[in-house]
Amino acid sequence: MQLLDEMLSLNLLTPEQHHEIGAWCSHSKTPDKIMQMPAHLWRALELASLLMDFEGGAGSAQIH
Repeated sequence: MQLLDEMLSLNLLTPEQHHEIGAWCSHSKTPDKIMQMPAHLWRALELASLLMDFEGGAGSAQIH
């Protein structure tokens, strides 16, 4: 959940998305259940993840 909190603090997820994703993961007892998360939440999570990688400059040159 720390990663979700960081995504929220960076405004990469809305409070509603953060809550919905967190609730889904908390109630899902298996990885298979987590993989059944609704598509709109997956898209939000994937985009936030991509943006975190971009902002972090993971191995890429930084633009000044």
